[in-house]
Amino acid sequence: MGQGGWKGLCLSLFDYKTEKYVIAKNKKVGLLYRLLQVSILVYLVVWVFLVKKGYQDTDTSVQSAVITKVKGVAFTNTSELGERLWDVADYVIPPQGESVFFVVTNLIVTPNQRQDTCAESEGIPDAECKEDGDCAPGEAVVAGNGVKTGRCLRARSAEKGTCEVFAWCPVEAKSKPSKVLLGGAEDFTVYIKNSIRFPKFNFSKTNVLDAKDSSFLKTCRFGPNNHYCPIFRLGSLVSWAGSSFREMALEGGVIGIQIEWDCDLDKAASECNPHYSFSRLDNKFAEKSISSGYNFRFAKYYRDAAGVEFRTLMKAYGIRFDVMVNGKAGKFNIIPTVINVGSGVALMGAGAFFCDLVLIYLIKKSHFYRGKKYEEVRGREARAQLAESTRRAGAWEAEDATGPGPGLRGRTEPEGQQREQPEAQDGGGRMGDGCVCPQRLEGCAQPARSGHLGNGKVNVEQLQTLQTVET
Repeated sequence: MGQGGWKGLCLSLFDYKTEKYVIAKNKKVGLLYRLLQVSILVYLVVWVFLVKKGYQDTDTSVQSAVITKVKGVAFTNTSELGERLWDVADYVIPPQGESVFFVVTNLIVTPNQRQDTCAESEGIPDAECKEDGDCAPGEAVVAGNGVKTGRCLRARSAEKGTCEVFAWCPVEAKSKPSKVLLGGAEDFTVYIKNSIRFPKFNFSKTNVLDAKDSSFLKTCRFGPNNHYCPIFRLGSLVSWAGSSFREMALEGGVIGIQIEWDCDLDKAASECNPHYSFSRLDNKFAEKSISSGYNFRFAKYYRDAAGVEFRTLMKAYGIRFDVMVNGKAGKFNIIPTVINVGSGVALMGAGAFFCDLVLIYLIKKSHFYRGKKYEEVRGREARAQLAESTRRAGAWEAEDATGPGPGLRGRTEPEGQQREQPEAQDGGGRMGDGCVCPQRLEGCAQPARSGHLGNGKVNVEQLQTLQTVET
């Protein structure tokens, strides 16, 4: 590439190219285009900016802390435990007040267990036996309570028995509770304090009303119009989750407490409020299943006067409460605003592209609009246009050098007519398809040698150039 080529390439970097627009007077396509524009505009304004707040920068990494405290007492009188008063230290597990806490509502008590040998519980497949050989010594009973001693214990008339085990005896009875022990737990209350922070915006808040009255938390209760009183009644929590407290307290269950923070930080801090929702997390439709409910075991240990250890085993049924917190905060930022506006403009372009497809391919007169939108230039037409441009350039140069001919001197015509006059006087050397007729050029060769062609002067070299282009 020569120096001129490189110069042209560098200069072309500063060229500006624009599109050619064709206005199609088609009402159907025009109506479709306007409907698309209105739909995109409504989507951008209503959904993106008003509903989703696309003009805001968001922070979903909420930092949360939850503290819980249960209050309430209950009195029971049973054959296993006798008269007993239950307070928070007895029925709340764990006692630290975490985001997950368990309230005991029912118990199966096995008192005075000591480490000794006794018969394994009936109904355990691995403990069934017919003779001592079925009970390998030192082998643990699968899903049982102890280690086999090698003896098979059975009644005199029974065909099968159970293996003797070394365990905490007597072993726990395999049974389910028939009535609720702590029915009064329905009126217990729980205090749930939640503090949150959005680190991106350095914003913090809590769900407790900032009141100076110390008796506020002792008298208030959570309700639809009192979201800043975090004192909840247990029976209300279960009912809001769509369950019955009595049915759930019999064999246990799990309740989820969801605290949602959706904060628009473009508004005042008082507009950032917690929203609560409650749901049952265990399978409430499988209440009659063997895996339904929620329970676990724990024991309390003692020593007698002789220093021998014994314990009281408790299988606790109850309701577990899981407090879950999530949130989102948003604040105006120019970057997401520009991105969403740019997306809307791009969608406008997509609407125009779709209408172009409809206009040039799908309607009845699509071939007509396609011909107007796309221009086809072929090689023969390009050569004819080049020859015509060269001929006109030569005629104009001759006219500029000698002035207009005798018949044109003294006449004043528009510029367009002056430029077309040499074409009319050259004898019609231009054919209808834009080509220059060779015969006409040969007829003009003699006057050209004498120095005249029409009203202007064309030298032989210019005529040879025209003949070369036609060839």
